[in-house]
Amino acid sequence: MNPERPVAALDRAALLLQLVPYLLGKGEVPVAEAAADFDVTPDEMRAMVQRLTVIGLPGESGYWQLPHDLFDIDWDLLDRDDVIVITNTVGLERSPRFTAREAAALLAGLQLARSLPGFGDSELVAGLLSKLARGAAAAPPAVIVAPGPVDGVRDVVDRALRQRVAVTFTYRAPGAEPISRTVDPIKVHIANGQWYLQGWDHLRRAVRTFHLDRVGDAAVTDIPAAHGRDEVPELFAPSDDEVVARLRFPRAVAPLLADYLERAEIEDADDDLSVASLRLADEQSLKRLAARRGGEVELLEPAGARRAAAEWAAAGLAQYESPPS
Repeated sequence: MNPERPVAALDRAALLLQLVPYLLGKGEVPVAEAAADFDVTPDEMRAMVQRLTVIGLPGESGYWQLPHDLFDIDWDLLDRDDVIVITNTVGLERSPRFTAREAAALLAGLQLARSLPGFGDSELVAGLLSKLARGAAAAPPAVIVAPGPVDGVRDVVDRALRQRVAVTFTYRAPGAEPISRTVDPIKVHIANGQWYLQGWDHLRRAVRTFHLDRVGDAAVTDIPAAHGRDEVPELFAPSDDEVVARLRFPRAVAPLLADYLERAEIEDADDDLSVASLRLADEQSLKRLAARRGGEVELLEPAGARRAAAEWAAAGLAQYESPPS
């Protein structure tokens, strides 16, 4: 701003909005220094300070009523030494502050956000952590986000996301044999305390969601992630090549089926039995479940799942019926 020309009305309003936090931060500031910082003349700075003293909180009827409702300055210090000091801040020092407990909760959330693979602006998070720690009403307790069992896998996925390459790992779906997968990582989620990776599966040639607790032997490859910026569906949204399986089981064994039922729709069949409907990428993945529970779990559909379970059980039984060699 050119100090030789008058300050426009809009400019004055903007300067006054900046003046209060500036003066509060300075404590005491000479008029000449404040004028230089705001790029105005000393006379214009004095006029701004004088205008400040007719601004404040309105009374009950909309008019200024009490002296403490307005900003005020040390007039003697201004007249004698040309120094500006605010003596009444109209309650700005009573601004709400986080309790130590609230600050600790926010600190924990920010630390968790910083651990998300592919999260780039760690300096921003570090700055927010520092501000929260200083801005609480009392010092928040030390916050430690303990490492979890998937931290090593997250580190591998994070490197793959940053290098924009595919990641390879062994994936063990419930009731299925481990299978090697190569995936272009796109996004990592945390839901209900569980970590999930969404990425382009080279085997299925589509975007898939992987539970990181079931990932092992993860490693970064040198394969460019051609699908690393693809759109991802909503977490747990069904895919086109999935099938719906239905199984009936006694409610008493539901805790033993937790891995299978975590995203299933469950309905009561009668007093003791429930029926679960769940989506599967491979209809044969339930064959081991049906065989393991000694006939307590019955696969209702699809027909391919029933057939696969029967064949798998028959093959196991045949090994016991074979004559000893």
